[in-house]
Amino acid sequence: MNKSESKYFNTAIKMDEAFMEILEQKDFEYISVKEICERAGVNRSTFYLHYETVNDLLEESISRMNEKFLEYFSQSGDALVGRIPTADLDELYLVTPDYLKPYLEYIKEHQRIFLTAMKRSTALRLGDTFDRMYTHVLNPIMERFSVSEKEKKYLLSFYMNGILAVIKTWISENCEDDIDYIVKIISELSMRRSDDPVCGEDDTVLIDKR
Repeated sequence: MNKSESKYFNTAIKMDEAFMEILEQKDFEYISVKEICERAGVNRSTFYLHYETVNDLLEESISRMNEKFLEYFSQSGDALVGRIPTADLDELYLVTPDYLKPYLEYIKEHQRIFLTAMKRSTALRLGDTFDRMYTHVLNPIMERFSVSEKEKKYLLSFYMNGILAVIKTWISENCEDDIDYIVKIISELSMRRSDDPVCGEDDTVLIDKR
């Protein structure tokens, strides 16, 4: 990154931080470009070099937060991911608090911006984060259970869309329910009998039974 690019990036970070601070104090509808610029110490022309509207800044803030979480997960998830190739099959689960709980904690910590994005029908990109997180967890686990590629895409879709639906409902209610309770709900909804049609070749259920 050259000096010019670094300055551009640092200015964007300042506006993002200013926006997040203001959002903690007032509703999105009442936040102005002028207020963001004053808080960030930049002029209006600088704002419009980066964004067309405050809504664009909201979307970028969501994207940047998701990237931060993925960086955190890549570090904290090393132990979980590292166990997958050698762990006994009865120790492997698709739905587990190992990744659900930190994900929910991250969302609750930033619930105001996520709730704002939902109310404005802004792309939350929760699915993008979930998909990338699952790439390092779900695919290796399903491979250990010899799940076919044909079945894998449907199984992934089932779990991801179902879990995301629960999370969005939780966000819409201001994350009032306890995180452990939401993990429990997701785990229970994901439970399937060993004679259900889509399982690994040894009919092991890919869920968390804890």
